[in-house]
Amino acid sequence: MLLMRVILVLLLPFMLLLQQGNSSTTTNACPPSSCGKISNISYPFRLQDDPKHCGESRYELSCENNVATLYLYSGKYYVQSINYNNFTIRVADPGVIEYNFNLLPHYSLSRSNFCDTYNNDENCTDPYHAGYRGQLYSSENKLFEHIVYLNCSHPVRNNPKYVNTSSCLTQESKSKGYYIYAIAGHITAEDLQVGCHVKFITPTSLKGLQGNQVISYDEIQKALVYGFEISWLRLPCQNYCEKSELCYFDTTTQKLGCNVHYCFTLMGFSESNNCGKWSRIVLSAKGKSLIPLI
Repeated sequence: MLLMRVILVLLLPFMLLLQQGNSSTTTNACPPSSCGKISNISYPFRLQDDPKHCGESRYELSCENNVATLYLYSGKYYVQSINYNNFTIRVADPGVIEYNFNLLPHYSLSRSNFCDTYNNDENCTDPYHAGYRGQLYSSENKLFEHIVYLNCSHPVRNNPKYVNTSSCLTQESKSKGYYIYAIAGHITAEDLQVGCHVKFITPTSLKGLQGNQVISYDEIQKALVYGFEISWLRLPCQNYCEKSELCYFDTTTQKLGCNVHYCFTLMGFSESNNCGKWSRIVLSAKGKSLIPLI
């Protein structure tokens, strides 16, 4: 009896390792799922009906009426594509998809909704990010631009930034006597006309809308239908770098990389990320100078 117990104690570690290996193999062996036009749904994504060991629960998609759907914050979005090379998923607001592009988006969403806009990576636990760090700490890759909708009490004239959206309004909205305009790109206080206020903000990743240039509402509609990209880079980065390093995505090589994470303490600079919330800064080498980023 004693001999049997000794044998079990000796074999237990090997049995646990074998079980972990089988679990990992099973997870990686999950075949891709499909829903409608999205046929490459694989790790970290999963569908609701997939086996529990497939994918990550935080990256679960639903298949509704044969449309892959992502629930993000308080809204739901239709999946347009998944790019496993650069760790992005592109989604679109159903308001501009379901109704032949003739209605406004259903949901308001901006970079301010994503925690990586304000927090360091180690303090940001959201599954999706609005951007990702470039090779230099001073560089940031934004994944989408904003389209800002404004509600005005009167028609706005002589301001080419204000794009009329009347073709997308219902008769009920028109009868209420207000006017809705769209501005592509960011908006400043100077852009706000008297009697106008921000109604909602929606993102797009379609190239060509940067710079607040004058465009037509047809172009804005195309941008909305194209949708916007968000990143799940935090997941593959979790165990890629050492604790004292920060993970980044190189857009040229389409690969992950690591940079040293510097901290400032009373003893000077230190290659560590355990310096405390208020003393931590990130430095990037640029020429011969070091640029602090609070």
